Amino acid sequence: VQLQAFGGGLVQAGGSLRLSCAIAGGTMFRYTVGWFRQAPGKEREFVVGITSTSGGNVPYYADSVKDRFTISRDNVRNTVYLQMNSLKPEDTAVFYCAASYRNLRPRQEADMDYWGQGTQVTVSS
Repeated sequence: VQLQAFGGGLVQAGGSLRLSCAIAGGTMFRYTVGWFRQAPGKEREFVVGITSTSGGNVPYYADSVKDRFTISRDNVRNTVYLQMNSLKPEDTAVFYCAASYRNLRPRQEADMDYWGQGTQVTVSS
């Protein structure tokens, strides 16, 4: 199973970006998918996740992004999307998508089974 994250870029504060996480060698609907981010000099942190289709496609968010970020999945395209609105300079980070067999809303890196490469998101003030 391979994940590929893309869609990052440079955006002004208050702007929007949509990240995509595509899967190869597997079917996206089987996995809980999470987005994590790592800002310069900081540890990687959980941002948002969505449980597998059998787990109800339930989204769950870190408090810092609730009401600004939305996660969704398209099982036909085998892709999970992260819509990010009202971006702030503190959202600047490398964003990673990851997949897990677990449906208990995993938020820890150790709970994720597969990782994609990161995509850079830079928010200018």
